[in-house]
Amino acid sequence: MAGNERFDLIIIGSGPGGYVAAIRASQLGLKVACVETEKLGGVCLNIGCIPTKALLSSAFLVNEMQGAANHGINVKEMSFDFAPAQKRSRSVADQLNKGVGHLFKKNKITHLQGFGRLKGKGKVEVEAADGSKTVHEATNVIIATGSRPRDLPVLKIDEDRIWSSTGALMNERAPESLFIVGAGAIGMEFADVYSAYGTKVTIVEALDRILPLEDAEVSTFMTRVFKKRGIDIHTGARFQNAVVGDDGVTVTYTDAKGESHEMKVDRVLSAVGRVPNSEDMGLDEAGVRTDPRGFVMVDDHLRTNVEGVYAIGDVAGRQLLAHKASHEGIVCVEHIVGQGHGTVDYGNVPNCTYCHPEVASVGLTEEQAREQGFDIEVGKFPWVGIGRAVAAGHTEGFVKIIRDRKYSEILGAHIVGPHATELIAEFVVGRHLEATVEEMEKAMHPHPTLSEGVAEGALAALGRAIHV
Repeated sequence: MAGNERFDLIIIGSGPGGYVAAIRASQLGLKVACVETEKLGGVCLNIGCIPTKALLSSAFLVNEMQGAANHGINVKEMSFDFAPAQKRSRSVADQLNKGVGHLFKKNKITHLQGFGRLKGKGKVEVEAADGSKTVHEATNVIIATGSRPRDLPVLKIDEDRIWSSTGALMNERAPESLFIVGAGAIGMEFADVYSAYGTKVTIVEALDRILPLEDAEVSTFMTRVFKKRGIDIHTGARFQNAVVGDDGVTVTYTDAKGESHEMKVDRVLSAVGRVPNSEDMGLDEAGVRTDPRGFVMVDDHLRTNVEGVYAIGDVAGRQLLAHKASHEGIVCVEHIVGQGHGTVDYGNVPNCTYCHPEVASVGLTEEQAREQGFDIEVGKFPWVGIGRAVAAGHTEGFVKIIRDRKYSEILGAHIVGPHATELIAEFVVGRHLEATVEEMEKAMHPHPTLSEGVAEGALAALGRAIHV
């Protein structure tokens, strides 16, 4: 059955890539439709970034209460209940979901409810929940279908005993014990949340350190912090098997020495990466190329090899991050209408982990900078030297900057500590504007603020920090 309207652009998927692309396209005068089978906002808004950060905010308050007496807050009997925090996280997600719906109406974007797939040149088939199908025509199509948690053959997600990030978000009570497979951002964030609410957490990571994409010094520091909280961490360890029983899960793994271990836990969280949602999309029939892992292959303008078909966000590979998807959405749409936004600088995409203390970085790690042959100077400044951090009682961590001695270019910036995920934006802008480390310091930073750590970190990379 054919659809009644023809569009300038149909976007398949309404996550942070798809809905942002839809809004920008509407601003540029295109007639836009967005296909979404689930809730508007995609994984990030509904079962990812946003509700996770709501839970992390709750966990932060739980941890803060441990030192409440230092602020003159005396609570005779204190208890922590995960259920209200989980409920609040869902209300936050629902509020923002409604916000995307409002933005669609404001920008006159048509929401086509159902599962979208390519159906020939300039055509998109939308299959509704009842199985009925309509075909809609468009001059251009953007694939923005995102990704989903990866299943391991020996760790099948059932969202009951063995969770993905979705199951961890939907659970209404903190289990007595949680075994986390994978110590990337997702694993570390949920370790933070559940540990705060009294769960005994064990983390197993196959690589030789947690947060393996971060600077090695950052990983070492975070290992120390999490172990101090009573979280067990095993790196260089291999998960072997999980056997689900009536009252828990028996897991086995081998440690870095090759010795086998078995333990029984309430729940297991699989945090071992994500795979693209590119199946049953009509890509093969349309001739759209994908790589061996299923990611859609695109050029610098986000174009696939098929004229009029584009891909953005997780399904297009590279960093699987919401802000990268949104940025690609804007770049893609502006190229479609001939108002080139430039291209995406994939070397200047910030990484953020929202556990406490927070971790954020952009650019090269120290190891990468040395491997690439740069003559570098490394500066590190501790938060204990920043008055605002001391006043707030959050002095764990540091700012680390790697600079190229030849041009004083900011090769990489790494922050561990309070509001790291906000502060990293200074370095993203600095690198975008090709600022030197000297220029970062010469821009006056207000006192007393955490942003002074950026200036002091820059000075440290020049060998002349003031407050240390």
